[in-house]
Amino acid sequence: MLVLGTLLLAVPLVAVLDMVAGRALTVGEVWQALTGGAADPTAHHLVWRVRMPRVLVALGAGAGLGLAGLILQAALRNPLAAPEVTGVTPGAVLGAVAATGAGLADWSSPVAVVVAAVAGGCGGAGLLWLLTGRARSDPASVALHGVLVSAALGGLTAVLLLVNPGEIGSVVQWMIGTTEARTWQHWTLLWPWTLGWGVLACLTAGALMLLRCGEQVAETAGLAPARARGFALLCAVALTAGAVASVGALGFVGLVIPHAALALFGADLRIALPGAALAGGVAVCGADAAAQLLSRAVTAWGAEHLSVPVGAVTTCVGAAVLLAVARRHAVEP
Repeated sequence: MLVLGTLLLAVPLVAVLDMVAGRALTVGEVWQALTGGAADPTAHHLVWRVRMPRVLVALGAGAGLGLAGLILQAALRNPLAAPEVTGVTPGAVLGAVAATGAGLADWSSPVAVVVAAVAGGCGGAGLLWLLTGRARSDPASVALHGVLVSAALGGLTAVLLLVNPGEIGSVVQWMIGTTEARTWQHWTLLWPWTLGWGVLACLTAGALMLLRCGEQVAETAGLAPARARGFALLCAVALTAGAVASVGALGFVGLVIPHAALALFGADLRIALPGAALAGGVAVCGADAAAQLLSRAVTAWGAEHLSVPVGAVTTCVGAAVLLAVARRHAVEP
């Protein structure tokens, strides 16, 4: 519980850090705007209309991805399972790109893009479900089919962008993962979706712990493994689709955060699932602050218009962490 309390305290700390990390405003101006002091109207607008929703969306998306990743790894009994390889993330990207290319959505309309991305993410997961067929109870088969489905959906997205190259500039950062230009509308769409599915996901903690022990143990305890796994995967799909629809395809968050949560909170998923949500929110918000600080640094070097997307930070840090873990296990006897 001490670790959980520490993470709870870390949430407002990284949120404040993310608020003050951006360009144009000093720490004092941000503080005055937050506390209702005599802040400049422009500073007040930037803090409450630009930075605050950005911070909240980063926290919400990170919580959803962290929770979804732990559910996938527990339900599939595969420590390498992640939203990126289950068809959900590439499906969401494909849905948004297809909708914008067909004129059904526009990047200036958060609602249309979010709806299209959620539909695409659910469609990608549905395609995986159909292809696995009777092998749905085999975690290894689901993971293998997930990689293939994700690769196919990613290829379709590339084809659409080649056919309609005018969309490339608008979609590239979103495909990497970005919190730029997030608005209160994004947050209004994200938080009830993530909260609702997150609560349902946490209620599956007992079933997931039994599934991690194997199907025979689960059946002996009176659990229907296929039904329990299906509902858990549905929660993971919904959480991932909502997060990707809001911020794009953040790399490695759904893969690394579950391992961190299990290391911090142990195997009891009743604690580890909420812990993964908190850790995911803290990680993405912290990465967003780091991305903004990097953007300020490159501005000082003369690249005024360059903005580092948060997805670039999560991908680089996540890859470095996985590489370090792999090397450590490689040298262990």
